Amino acid sequence: MEVKPVPGPPSIDFSFTILRTTDDEYPKAMIDLRSDTVTKPTAEMLEVMRQADTGDDVYGEDPSVNELERYAAKLTGKEAAVFAPTGTQSNLIGLLSHCQRGHEYIVGHGAHTYMYEGGGAAVLGGIQPCPLAFAEDGSLPLDAVERAVKPDDAHFAISRLVCLENTQGGKVLPLEYLQRYSELTQRLGLRRHLDGARVFNAAVAQSVPVAEICQHFDTVSLCLSKGLACPVGSLLVGDESSIRSARRWRKMLGGGMRQAGILAAAGLYALKNNVHRLQEDHDKARRVGETLASLPGFNLEAAPQTNMVMLASDTAVEPLEQHLLESGIKTSGTRWVFHQDVSHDDVDRLLEACARYR
Repeated sequence: MEVKPVPGPPSIDFSFTILRTTDDEYPKAMIDLRSDTVTKPTAEMLEVMRQADTGDDVYGEDPSVNELERYAAKLTGKEAAVFAPTGTQSNLIGLLSHCQRGHEYIVGHGAHTYMYEGGGAAVLGGIQPCPLAFAEDGSLPLDAVERAVKPDDAHFAISRLVCLENTQGGKVLPLEYLQRYSELTQRLGLRRHLDGARVFNAAVAQSVPVAEICQHFDTVSLCLSKGLACPVGSLLVGDESSIRSARRWRKMLGGGMRQAGILAAAGLYALKNNVHRLQEDHDKARRVGETLASLPGFNLEAAPQTNMVMLASDTAVEPLEQHLLESGIKTSGTRWVFHQDVSHDDVDRLLEACARYR
C-alpha cells in the first residue's frame, strides 16, 4: 500500500510593513465628567490590593478590614467604624442604628439619603423622612429644623434624627453652622448623621482635619469610591454602640463580606495617600468655573468650592451634552465633576470645546 506523505502546515509570511501614522488617526480617550465615581484604581493601589492580607470579615478575622476600620475611626475622631460595600448601605445602616419604625428623620429635600437611595430608610426601616428645603449654601435652616420637630403626640412620628450632607452639590457646610447645628440637635435630644460621601473634599477645602467636621455628628458615612478613587467601598464611623448596631444591620442587608481585605487595602491606601490630592480636583473645577464665567452662553449657579462645576439650572443641557460628546467629553445634566482621571490636558480640551459652543 502506498503511503502518502502528510502535508506540512502552510507557509506563513511573517514579513510586515511599518505604517506611519499621525496622532490624529487615533481617537483620544473619553473624558468623563459625569461623576467622581468613575475613577479607576492606580497601579500603586492595585499592587497594595494584590498584597493584602485577608480573612473572614464576618468573623472579624480580616486583618486588612480591621486595620482600615481602626484607622478610619482614629482619623475621624470616632470610637469605631464598620466597612460597607456601598455608600447607600453605609448611610442606611447609619439611619437604622439611630431610628426604629415610626421614627422620623429630618433631611434636605434633595439630599442623597432622601432622593437617591431608593427610599431605603422608609421601605426597610419604617423611618419617615421629613424633607426640608436646602438653603443656598447647602445647609438646612436651623429655624426650619426646629419647627419641623414634632410634639410628643400619638398623631405624629417621633422626631429622632437630623441628617446633613457635606458637601452638598459641591458646597461646603461652614464650620460655624455645624457648631450651631450640633448645639440645637443636642438641646432637642436629636441624633445627628452626616452623609459625608465627599466630606474629605470639605475638609481639604477648609484646610482642617476631617475630625473637626465629624465631631458634630454621632455617625458619619464616608465614601471611598468617589474622589478617593477606590474601586468599591464606604465606611460608617461613630460611637461604639451605634457601630455595633450598624454592623448587625449590615449583615441583615447582605453587606457582610468575607475576604474583603482586598477592598479594604484599597481604602486604607486611599485614606493615607489620596486625601490631599483632592485639592488638584478643586483647582481644576475652579479653573473651569472661572473660564466659563467669561464665555457667552454659560452661567454658573455659584463659583466652585470643591470638585464640582454646577451650571445654572436653566441651562439647555441636551444640545450642550451632545456638543461635548462629539468632542469626546461625557457629562450628565448641569453638574460636572472633576477627579483624578481628568488631567490638566483634559481640562484644556474641555475649555476648547466650550469655547466652540454656540
